[in-house]
Amino acid sequence: MRGSAHEGARGTRRLGGRAAVATAGAALLIPLVAAAPSATAARPDPYSLEQAFTDAAQRYQVPRSVLLGVSYLQSRWDSHHGEPSVSGGYGPMHLTDARTALAEAPPLAHGGEEDPRGDGSRARRTVPEQPAKVPEPSEVPARLRTLQRAAELTDLAPRRLREDDAANISGGAALLAAAQESLGLPLSGDPAQWYAAVARYSGADDRATAAGYADDVFEVIRHGERRTTDSGQEVALPGAPGLEPATEQAPRLGLRATAAGKAECPAAVACEWIPAPYKEFGEGSERDYGNHDKADRPRGQKIEYIIVHDTEGPWDVTIDLIKDPTYVSWQYSLRSSDGHVAQHVPLKDVAWHSGNWFVNSKSIGLEHEGFLTAPDAWYTEAMYRASARLVQHLAKRFDIPLDRQHILGHDNVPGPTAMTIPGMHTDPGPYWDWAHYFELLGAPLRSTADAKGGLVTIRPDYARNKPVYTGCKKDSKEKCPSHGSGAVRLHTAPRADAPLVKDIGLHPPNGDDSTTGVNDLGARASTGQQFAVAERKGDWTAVWYLGQKAWFHNPAKQPTAVNAKGRVATPKAGRKTVEVFGRAYPEAAAYPKDIPVQPLSALPYKLGAGEKYAVGPKITGEYYYAPTFDTKGHRVVRGKQKYYQIQAGHRVAFVKAEDVTVRQSDQ
Repeated sequence: MRGSAHEGARGTRRLGGRAAVATAGAALLIPLVAAAPSATAARPDPYSLEQAFTDAAQRYQVPRSVLLGVSYLQSRWDSHHGEPSVSGGYGPMHLTDARTALAEAPPLAHGGEEDPRGDGSRARRTVPEQPAKVPEPSEVPARLRTLQRAAELTDLAPRRLREDDAANISGGAALLAAAQESLGLPLSGDPAQWYAAVARYSGADDRATAAGYADDVFEVIRHGERRTTDSGQEVALPGAPGLEPATEQAPRLGLRATAAGKAECPAAVACEWIPAPYKEFGEGSERDYGNHDKADRPRGQKIEYIIVHDTEGPWDVTIDLIKDPTYVSWQYSLRSSDGHVAQHVPLKDVAWHSGNWFVNSKSIGLEHEGFLTAPDAWYTEAMYRASARLVQHLAKRFDIPLDRQHILGHDNVPGPTAMTIPGMHTDPGPYWDWAHYFELLGAPLRSTADAKGGLVTIRPDYARNKPVYTGCKKDSKEKCPSHGSGAVRLHTAPRADAPLVKDIGLHPPNGDDSTTGVNDLGARASTGQQFAVAERKGDWTAVWYLGQKAWFHNPAKQPTAVNAKGRVATPKAGRKTVEVFGRAYPEAAAYPKDIPVQPLSALPYKLGAGEKYAVGPKITGEYYYAPTFDTKGHRVVRGKQKYYQIQAGHRVAFVKAEDVTVRQSDQ
């Protein structure tokens, strides 16, 4: 299950970020229920998760709905094969053991030979890779070491709490009960009386984040949930529509006020202001500035896009890097463990996050704590929900449609020129659950036509769709762990053993074959993307993709796409091919004499006669000239040249309006 419609229609309740896990102190003696088995008793085989939640709730006198609601926010009841989350959490209850989990964390991947700004008006700059920092024991905050506390409360070994789902659930129940008693509250059978304990479980150290986490948990309890977990077990939480949590308990938490500062967030999101530096550095000819540009958006340039990234590193490293003027920048960071949000760059200014200056100038970047190549270092439900609320707010404020033409992954941003294509980033990757995300946004990805609609929207069942990927471990061609995915693989013919389609820009110079590599986007379509249907044959569907027919398996019994209709662009009559661009810059005549003309550099792809491509927004060519620290000479150059954004391949691209005919796909 992907999340229900009510999850997207958030309502008007104030929802923020998250809160602080069971505090240190003397171990609490939790009264036992006589009918409940002990935490170490032999269990029936197979032992269901449903029974594990029931037993742990009875043993530690925590309402079952509260235990299930907290677990849903942390893991959606998945075990992730015993692997840790990006914040070092294990199992259905996300018990954290950061030093164990982060010791083998890969380096932060916003580095290498990339040009994060993506603008030729300044010298190309590179960013070194940053190693993940393994904290000393004294540096680990309470929210990242809850597994040790759970071990003390349950007398269970840390390894068992990491690897055994039932033990992990018991550990979470013990933490909730300990939190309830430490707050001076009874072990009540009424779920409403556990509001403060739930808030504390999240690990947040500010009031708004803690309250927001608890609000989310109780929304899950009110509406109920049901889904099949990654271990294939069905878990259900019946809804309790009339439940009203005891929010008056919040002052008992004693947490600090959120350092909102200049943060631009809705009331429903707990936001902290951690500014990125705009400062000069270096000496003489080496003088430079960073890590973003001053601007006047949206008056100067309309904000068209929201870009979803993952950090490729833990929270503390991410926050350290955003404070470095020599590094890259983005507008918001979102923490995995509790959904806490930090803003770094004012929305009026341009952050350096996408590697394409045209897109940077017209977008807002959101970094989510996570790892692309670690499928079980999961994106938590708490973070998905906080992100969805933030995006809803930004989309409404800047009139951005909630669709995959405007809500892009970093992996959907085109290289601005042919030479930049191989170095463009691939996050958030095939394990980001776009279908669930759009459910939470209130814009579910559903069929809008029958088979005659002319388009398909990629929409596999995330949990059941498990394409093989390789290369999750650096310099390794081993298969990645089997995992749900929102992406489908594209072939040159309608059969599984047919070669993958080629991406001549990604694999130059001769268009080498695409691979199953987790970072290889050459033959991949992602959930929510729309493509024009080229042909259908049995259980296979072909779409137009980078100037070729691309086939994907789409059986009626387990479809990986739904039918849709909309606008499509095709080369004008008489045109054999049409050029494709990675940026929509104005014509040369639009530039004043004192601003260098930015060349209209075509990408290596050609769209052929008769091919069709799904159309996004129509855009006037624009270029924001901002090559210096001094903003006096900064200007927006706006021309007459019109472009259409299209879904060219895995990434979007732009074609000149004069080169194509646009019509409805079902005509």
